[in-house]
Amino acid sequence: MLKRLHIVLSLALVLVLAMSFTSLAAEKITAYVSCDEELARQLLTAFTKATGIQVDWVRLSTGEAQARIAAEKNNPQASIWVGGVGLDHIAAKKDGLTTPYFSPKASRIPKQFKDKEGFWCGMYAGPLCFVYNTEKLAEKKLPVPKSWADLLKPVYKGQIQMANPQTSGTAYNVITTMITVYKGDEAKAFDYMKQLNKNVSQYTRSGAAPGKNAALGETPIALGYAHDQVKLISQGYPLKIVFPKEGTGFEVASMSMIKGGPQADTAKKLYDWMLDRDAAKIMANFFLSVFAKVPLKEGAIPLNKVKVVNQDDEWAGKNKDRLVEKWLNEVYQK
Repeated sequence: MLKRLHIVLSLALVLVLAMSFTSLAAEKITAYVSCDEELARQLLTAFTKATGIQVDWVRLSTGEAQARIAAEKNNPQASIWVGGVGLDHIAAKKDGLTTPYFSPKASRIPKQFKDKEGFWCGMYAGPLCFVYNTEKLAEKKLPVPKSWADLLKPVYKGQIQMANPQTSGTAYNVITTMITVYKGDEAKAFDYMKQLNKNVSQYTRSGAAPGKNAALGETPIALGYAHDQVKLISQGYPLKIVFPKEGTGFEVASMSMIKGGPQADTAKKLYDWMLDRDAAKIMANFFLSVFAKVPLKEGAIPLNKVKVVNQDDEWAGKNKDRLVEKWLNEVYQK
């Protein structure tokens, strides 16, 4: 009798252990990530260490992430999209690619930096800027550009790099910034983009690439977000940042839950963690101006230190497809 009871208890223990291991094995998620690759690696490694949840992640530019999520709409492969310019998260909401989630951690995020319907939530903000390589500018005897208008001067022909709005939220933010600078006059904004196109030597896939190319001396001038350039300057590259005197646009780097994602409940744990102090401390080390109350790294440039335009992110997100198509037809392919 005792022997039979021992066998039964042993089998029960094996079953419990098997169920536990199955449960543990289920604690993993697939994420698309549109922030800096090293930042993503540090964040997701720390999350796994803190929670035991494995994250299989793919780094994509903001536009690439939105395009992949759209392509997989009927069979989603990932459950969460972390990082990338908020304008693209708004566009993804419009296209029915994401689903709302009201994280309990989001209550500390200012209301202007999160969706009132819970479709996306910001993690940090960063202003657009020009960055120039001091050595290359001196070598080519070029003046320092101080305004958006300066970038159109013939002296800068072939001397500027920016990203492609098809794949980069950073570059799309340049378009929407110009529409705001011209007080909503799209004709004037696109005339500006046509003139700027004459001076652009290369449109890169990602928004961070032009600054990196400037750091390496491959272009004298680049457009991008300030935090990417501050990081390069901290590494010793001969770069300086300029904020255009007319005012500049900015990103709200955001997160969204992917509609129909296969690991939604587990993905919510990552979403919550990304809004907590541990994640904010890691982001702050990358010179990001985070919304959580943690000390910013010396050199970080918060929005309240820059003249920014009064951009309408909701409008910009909803009009992204139309404006990118307009840029392709009227600027890039001309």
